[in-house]
Amino acid sequence: MPYDLEFERPLADLDKRIQALQRRGDRLRPDERTQLDGLRIQLDQRAREIYRNLTPTQRVQVARHKNRPYTADYINLVSDDFFELHGDRRYADDHAIMGGLASIDGKTIMLIGNQKGRDTKDRLERNFGMAHAEGYRKAQRLMRQAEQFQMPVVTLIDISGASLDLEAEQRGIAQAIAESLFVMAGLRTPIVSIVIGEGGSGGALSTSVADRILMLENTIYTVASPEAAASILWRDSSHAHKAAAAMKITAQELLKLKLIEEIIPEPAGGAHQDYAAAAAAVKSAIIRHISELEQLATEQLLEQRYQRFRAIGVYKRETVGASSPTT
Repeated sequence: MPYDLEFERPLADLDKRIQALQRRGDRLRPDERTQLDGLRIQLDQRAREIYRNLTPTQRVQVARHKNRPYTADYINLVSDDFFELHGDRRYADDHAIMGGLASIDGKTIMLIGNQKGRDTKDRLERNFGMAHAEGYRKAQRLMRQAEQFQMPVVTLIDISGASLDLEAEQRGIAQAIAESLFVMAGLRTPIVSIVIGEGGSGGALSTSVADRILMLENTIYTVASPEAAASILWRDSSHAHKAAAAMKITAQELLKLKLIEEIIPEPAGGAHQDYAAAAAAVKSAIIRHISELEQLATEQLLEQRYQRFRAIGVYKRETVGASSPTT
């Protein structure tokens, strides 16, 4: 994939030199082959260095990168077999959410995720991954089915936010999201949620009330987009970089806050540079966490899930001159 982000210019220059040598093919001289190998090593090292020190705004750019692998890509690379299920049995089939039975190393799971779409036609059909009410009702139906047949649930999150159009309101999107929170909170089967790109607002929360929440290294998980937050706080979306830093939306910051359990490493230069490597890391995380959760009795699983979310927002307030902090 090309290095097309502003902070990737040093990588783009190295990549151009590598491609120029590669085009020579069998005509490369021995010294040029040595140069090519050196440039590849240099590119990998430089990419790791740059991506290790990204700012929150830069991670937002990577999370939204148009070439990042989407849910359909992970399904193809992670599962040995996948049978997609459609419809909410009330209104329609929302193509912004994919879901179905996936076989991973002989284990059957219910795999559900947002799908943004690649080309213009696909993006419009999938509403850029922004689900309507029927999408969340479909997800609920599949989760209940997983519970009935004692299958674990894995959700892949990549959504800027739930659909905001008039049709979504008319079809009860607020209620559908609230019902998703309720269903997941009490679902009697293990749930693992993985943020693979953007994790925005109620659209992300509605499929991430899970026993374990994981994030890929260059993803975001937030109550509102940086642009929306800047418009609220500073009345100007151009201050999005300030909001991105203040809101603690990156995987690294959320792990420190104990809002997620793990960061899944990405290949050098981001997941969009190597789909296979990114998928392998996701697959490994799914297998490991599902295996751990399946060791728990159902009541213990539900209690731990309850306590996990009950603990969010706990803080300590220190009073000047007090001998000890109060909670």
